[in-house]
Formats: sequence, C-alpha cells, structure tokens
Amino acid sequence: MGKNEMFSEKLQQIQAAGLYRRMRYMQSQQSAHVMIAGEDYLMMSSNSYLGLCSDERLKQAAQEAIEKFGTGSGGSRLTTGSYELHKQLEEEIAAFKGTEAALIFNTGYMANLGIISTIADKNWVIFSDRLNHASIIDGCRLSGAEIVVYEHGDMEDLEQKVEKYRGKRGLLVSDGLFSVDGDIAPVPGLVDIARRYDMLLMVDDAHATGVFGKNGGGTADHFDLPEGVDIMVGTFSKALASEGGFVAGSRDLVDYLVNRARSFIFSTALSPASIAVSLAALKIVQTEPQARETLLTNARWLRQELCQAGFQTWNYPTQIISVFVGRPEVAVAFSERLMERRIFVSAIRPPTVPEGTSRLRINVMATHTKEDLTRAIITIKDVGSELGVIA
Repeated sequence: MGKNEMFSEKLQQIQAAGLYRRMRYMQSQQSAHVMIAGEDYLMMSSNSYLGLCSDERLKQAAQEAIEKFGTGSGGSRLTTGSYELHKQLEEEIAAFKGTEAALIFNTGYMANLGIISTIADKNWVIFSDRLNHASIIDGCRLSGAEIVVYEHGDMEDLEQKVEKYRGKRGLLVSDGLFSVDGDIAPVPGLVDIARRYDMLLMVDDAHATGVFGKNGGGTADHFDLPEGVDIMVGTFSKALASEGGFVAGSRDLVDYLVNRARSFIFSTALSPASIAVSLAALKIVQTEPQARETLLTNARWLRQELCQAGFQTWNYPTQIISVFVGRPEVAVAFSERLMERRIFVSAIRPPTVPEGTSRLRINVMATHTKEDLTRAIITIKDVGSELGVIA
C-alpha cells in the first residue's frame, strides 16, 4: 500500500460511516447572518453567543492595540511576549472570577491540557464526567494519573467511586456547561463532594462564561459559589468574541503553572490585538446584562417551539439546543438540507457523541431577531418532516 493510499482508504471508511467532515468558508464577519459563496445564511451554530464578534467597540479596541503594539507578540510569555495588556487582562479575569490570580493560555484546549497534566501525575486519581470535553479527556490522559470516569452529572455514582479512593490525591474535573447537550453541571454537588473528600475541583466554563451568573461569571457565579471551585477555566473565544483560554485560581496555582505548564511555557503569546478585544468584551459583559437576558429568552422560545413540533430535545435553560436525530447520515442530510435553504446548523456525529446519538446542535445568539428564529423553526420543521424525524 502506497503512502497516500493509506489515507485514501481511511477517508473512504469515514465517508461510508457518514462521518466525513468538511469546512465551510465564510466571507463576512461572524454574526446572526453570514455570507457564504456570495449568499446570505442565517447562522444558527455560532459560539458568539452575545453577538460580540461584530461589535464596533471590539473592532476599535483591536485597531488601537495594533497601532500601539503592532501585530504579533514576538515571543512566548516568559521571553519577549508579555505586554502590559496581558497583565491587565489577567488581573481583570481574576477580579471577574473572584480569585487571587489568573493566567492566559492560547486556547481553551491548551489551558485544559496544560493545567491537568501539570497538576496531576501517576500518584493522583482524576474523577472525570463521562461527557467532558475532549481537551479535558486529553489532559487527563497526558497527566499519567489514574482516571475514573463517573456517569454524567450523577453525584451518587461519583461519590461511590470517590469513596473507593479515599486518602489519595484527587482532582475532580467537569465542564460547567456541556457543549453538546447544553446542560449545566451540578456544581453545588461537585463542590460538596470535593470539600468532604479533600479534593481539588476544576470546572471548565468555556460555554458559560459571559452567559450565566449575575455578573456573567459562569456556573460558580450562577450557583453563587464564588469560593467553591478551586480551578476555574474558561475561554475568550465564545461569548467574549476573541481568542484564547484562561485559568483563575490561587496565586500559588497560577505561579506553579507559569513555571511548569508546557502548553503555556512553549507557546508564542497571543497578539496584543486579541488581548485588547478580550478586555473590551469583558467590560461589556459586566456592564450590559441585557444581552444575556435576550440570549436566554431567545433560546427558551426556540426550544419550546421545537418541542411542540415533536422534536426530541432536552429542556435545559441554556443557549445550546441539541436536537436528537440518531443516525449520522440523517443528521448530515438534515444539516445539508438546511444549508440549501440558507440556514447554517451543524450536524454533530461520532466520535464527538456516542454511536446512535447524532444530533443537530443549535446555538442561539442574543442578536437573533424574532424574524430570524421564526424562519429557523419553520424551516427546521419542514426539513424534519421531509426526513421523517417528526411526523
């Protein structure tokens, strides 16, 4: 078998299983409507939950940072890549999350990979929710620790498994808002178990930061548990409409990561423009709560309409709406037919989700109008009927 024949055979297998993926290229800024191949599409899959990717204030912040600091950062944070902007953003994140300190990583994936693999080793045991994000799973594997997977959101199953390892160094890690099904982790239960068994608790609020909580601080803010989570992870790339990930926690934790986290130490720092955008977005999130309110109102209305139409979804109070389809080829066909009608909805298939549970994932935005949402539900119902997903 030739070098390229191997890849060709693998691709054919992926295509035959209905799991082939390809990229779609946009010609406009990320907003409720985007341009693809010269056509206007209603965007129903964006992580720009508050619609800030196209906000003029964020664009202005980027432009001003480029004029003052240039384009690239010029090096890693521990060599030549640290700017006053980085320090300012880390201080703002710590205040936002109510912690002593914070540290910026280049992506949320690199944050999880670096944090978990730095904290835990072969002498630790990590308790991980079954539906945790791939970046958490990979961080756990890289650490060399013993990994114990508990059933999704099941505090009884978790405690039974924790009890078997009483006395060992433990790290309990969970997503805050699960990105596929759209449910919120039982953070009060996690806090309780972590405290009683003297474990570190880490929560990844990638999809909750900027959306949930009185101040938009995420799930700990949502449940009013500001001191209950030891390690708070998040991203700037979703509701905050920028780039990068972060960790917030104790000063000692952050200093330790600065000295040991490989994904931080050996990466060129984020550009000044990205940091300036994150700073501007963070200010907007904390001073304009109406965008979060509109977002969740939009999501609640659309979810109710989908349920009334007969679609199988989950009644979670979040901006992520997962519509169960089943077979991957049906999910792909559903997504393609929506694209033909100029509505962008992603099909989620294995290995992102278990076999037999392919679905559409709809991400609502604060900038969707009632007209947008009405058009979406009418079209989704039509395609669902055509494919036999609903009667």
